[in-house]
Amino acid sequence: MPDPLLSVRDFSVVYDVDPPVPAVKNVTIELERGEILGLAGESGCGKTTLAYGLQRLLRAPAVITGGTVTFHDASGIDVDINELGVDAMQRFRWDKVSMVFQGAMNALNPVATVGSQLEDVYEVHRPRLTRRQRRAEAEELLEVVKVGRHRIDSFPHELSGGMRQRVMIAMALALRPQLMVMDEPTTALDVLVQREILAQISQLRHEFGFSVIFITHDLPLLLEISDRIAIMREGEIIELATAEQIWTQPQHEYTKTLLSSFPRLTGQRGVLTR
Repeated sequence: MPDPLLSVRDFSVVYDVDPPVPAVKNVTIELERGEILGLAGESGCGKTTLAYGLQRLLRAPAVITGGTVTFHDASGIDVDINELGVDAMQRFRWDKVSMVFQGAMNALNPVATVGSQLEDVYEVHRPRLTRRQRRAEAEELLEVVKVGRHRIDSFPHELSGGMRQRVMIAMALALRPQLMVMDEPTTALDVLVQREILAQISQLRHEFGFSVIFITHDLPLLLEISDRIAIMREGEIIELATAEQIWTQPQHEYTKTLLSSFPRLTGQRGVLTR
């Protein structure tokens, strides 16, 4: 039986400029509990706008113009995210839904240690924890993501790109959310580090049972890690299927173009689609 975690219906976002620019157009999608849903498409197709809009992180001139976003909490309560007040929305973020932002070096505060930034999450959302308890939780998180507790007093510039990205994943995991949204989490990382990060995401998903919305323009990467993949173009979801179906039986011409735009290491030489 389907066990949805997030239900999105006819969701739309417009950038209120002159003339207005529709960025997300009537997106309807459902995320299953424990599922990794890949969101793929070329730059500017609306992937990040959709992800930010689902969490009400958009800034002007972006405006949500329609649709509903319903979070089916593990407690059995359905939450209409669009109807939450400011304070309720702040409590909801990180606790129920967390975000791994693109560009770990930019997302982390360069003048604060990674430990203090991890502890900030607990200070805001778990104020009853003592300073010692917050420190212990932060150290445990660094162990979970294989950075090591000995790095807790390091500054972001003292860590490699892969380690900084792991710190961002640790921060997103801090409150054991039910959904993690990852926006290009492996951008600017070399291939070997990418593989390590992807393997760890899969391992942590199995260990903690959260769902993932994984955003990238790298379709081959999504084919490896995702249960299902949504293909986005010009603000619309044009195809949604399992990773295997997307790979072996793509239905939309744009999906076929995306697949053929990546060179293959084996087989006959073909024409690279642009």
